Amino acid sequence: MSEIRIGISGWRYSPWRKDFYPKGLRQADELAFASRAVNSIEINGSFYALQTPERYRQWRKQTPDGFVFSLKAPRYITHMRRLKEIEEPLANFFASGPLLLDDKLGPILWQFPPNMKFDEQRFADFLAMLPRDRKAAIACAQHCAQRLRDSGATDITGNAALRHAVEIRHESFLCDTFIKLLRKYNVALVVSDSAGKWPYVEDLTADFVYLRLHGDIELYSSGYTASALRRWRLRIQAWSHGTQPDDARLASTLAAPKRAKRDIYCYFDNDQKVHAPYDARRLLDKLGLDGELATEPGVLPETVAPGHPHNPKESNHATRR
Repeated sequence: MSEIRIGISGWRYSPWRKDFYPKGLRQADELAFASRAVNSIEINGSFYALQTPERYRQWRKQTPDGFVFSLKAPRYITHMRRLKEIEEPLANFFASGPLLLDDKLGPILWQFPPNMKFDEQRFADFLAMLPRDRKAAIACAQHCAQRLRDSGATDITGNAALRHAVEIRHESFLCDTFIKLLRKYNVALVVSDSAGKWPYVEDLTADFVYLRLHGDIELYSSGYTASALRRWRLRIQAWSHGTQPDDARLASTLAAPKRAKRDIYCYFDNDQKVHAPYDARRLLDKLGLDGELATEPGVLPETVAPGHPHNPKESNHATRR
């Protein structure tokens, strides 16, 4: 059976307080609350600046067993360096601590700016550099800047595959060459719903599908109707069973490799008017995945039965920051 993760992009938003986050909930408990209201969260602070090993450790401790984070990679690599001379910045990223999420580390998202066009050689070199598993990421991190060494950021045991997803925002990427490159390296092309602002395509390029729902009517602001959520439910169910919707919008005529299943990671980014967490919860409900969630949007966690293992006020996962 495929894994289906539905969640939110980020969790620290002032307008969510006294709404999705109930009145009286401490800001220090917001991640513990949110991670029990959805089953995955996309970390976006890592896009703006390198985080610290301690912060990754805290995030792992604050979330329940079985929870998964996706992680937005640094804009310094994608937007500032634009994939040029990125050996040390890439090493710095993995030396900053993301591997300490351990079994809670899901896909790594690489988002590119709207004015960045497809350059075949540059992207081929970039995709070849991405580590495919923990051991490769640890080896990559050894080439980090001196200031990041000996921080314990790679003190993990065992090995596991790493997944990568790419979100593009320029039409030049919509070609067979780019799709073939992604499939060669098993990198997912993000299905990005952006109210028509950026390219929307649904080519399957990996053994998982990554969706970012920014708003279908108004970017970052509009909520998803029951009809829209039904559409996403049907598409997610098709992709999770290894099939493609009949009306899929494709950039390439090349058929996707057949698979019996694909894992799904879907994040709502329509956060400005507090739609994201409610839309995520409604989609989880439509998919029948809300039964194990321990908190209700807008309801103080004290209403969770005392002694319940997922009560954020009692769990060891609710580490204070």
